[in-house]
Amino acid sequence: MQTSRGKLIAGFAAAGALVTLVLIAIVFGSHDERAAPVVSQSGLTGQGLKAVEKQEPLKPSLPLGVSPQLYAMAVARGREPTLSLVSLGEKLFKDKRLSVDDSIACETCHDPAKGFTDHRGGPTSTGVQNLQGQRNAPSVLNAMFQALQFWDGRAPTLEDQSKLPILNPVEMGQKTPEDVVAKLAKIPEYSDSFKSVFGRDVTYDDMAAAIAAFERTQYSGNAPFDHFLGGDNSALSDSAKRGWALFQGKGRCSSCHAFNSVSPLFSDQKFHNIGIAAHKQNFAELAKKALGILKTGDEKQIDELALQTSYSELGRFLVTKNQADIGAFKSETLRNIGITGPYMHDGSLTTLWDVMDHYNKGGVPNPYLDGGMQRLALSEAEIDDLVTFLFALTDDRFAEFNKAELARQTALKTNRPQRETEIAEGRKGDLGDIGTNPDLRNPATLGAF
Repeated sequence: MQTSRGKLIAGFAAAGALVTLVLIAIVFGSHDERAAPVVSQSGLTGQGLKAVEKQEPLKPSLPLGVSPQLYAMAVARGREPTLSLVSLGEKLFKDKRLSVDDSIACETCHDPAKGFTDHRGGPTSTGVQNLQGQRNAPSVLNAMFQALQFWDGRAPTLEDQSKLPILNPVEMGQKTPEDVVAKLAKIPEYSDSFKSVFGRDVTYDDMAAAIAAFERTQYSGNAPFDHFLGGDNSALSDSAKRGWALFQGKGRCSSCHAFNSVSPLFSDQKFHNIGIAAHKQNFAELAKKALGILKTGDEKQIDELALQTSYSELGRFLVTKNQADIGAFKSETLRNIGITGPYMHDGSLTTLWDVMDHYNKGGVPNPYLDGGMQRLALSEAEIDDLVTFLFALTDDRFAEFNKAELARQTALKTNRPQRETEIAEGRKGDLGDIGTNPDLRNPATLGAF
């Protein structure tokens, strides 16, 4: 019996090793000479894009950590970026004339130099006429790999996503798609470009297709963590390696921010109530009121409720009307997380230490809190290690910005409004058992592979 069990275990071990080799080949397959793209791609501004012919789909040079297989799954047939389409989309993305008063472009809230996020100082993004929205602009980087767009997943595609901010009253403020089309059609450079790219006059759908095509060229990898997985042991500090072990063990981060070969974004792409807005909302009462409004709600109404009202805090519930989704928001990708603060859907957490403090105490209790939330009892040293690891997920292109953000956030460590050590350590409150301790004797060997 023992012999048979031993053989079975050995068989599984051998199979596991084979699977591991296959998975590593998939993840890092983008650098296989046979699979190497023939066209380079900057991934930041669209510059350097080339195509064999003008309208042929671009063949991207994918960064370490993003496989050709993942790219192929994310780009549907007929939506492949072409050089002319991407060039038009990039121009539209950066053009403030898409807004009603020529004051706001897509890049205003999604700054390419800042990881395609909003670094203008506020917790949430500001639109036309200095109107304040209720949500913090998420990064465009790797948005192409997201199954649903926005914090609440209210848009299924990049094309749908690109249409809504232009018409939202507090973002770009245009009244109707027809107004946008009429405005663009009067600009000769656009009327000519749309005819050249699409063979027809300006349409709202074509505008969205061009912007989405540009966004499909904005992927990101090449982080120190990717180099570490690729075999460079020196790419991560000892602190970051301990953080990686904690990420998968005691920190329980991988429960929602999963990382593996087919999901390299550090996100399960699901929606969770982690209690961010629970301290300022009566969720049950708010949801009851919202149902009365949403009975006749359409996409436009949901978009406006999400950006303009206190109903924004209901999150995914606005889309599904499912009680289980009250206060739930998408697990955002952790790639480039060091440079994409402030954090959470409402930008209420300033630093990654604040984020860890929030999770360390098990979030904020409320009737709809995700069942996976529990106190973690992380020590200060362990929190430091986790933060160090998170800063190792930033693309090399943003290394200097990442370094500056680490210094800025480190300077704010003395101000920790989310820190509640007694709850985190179980001396106050009741948020369940803590997680298990990682094996710190060899932390870097623990993980997805």
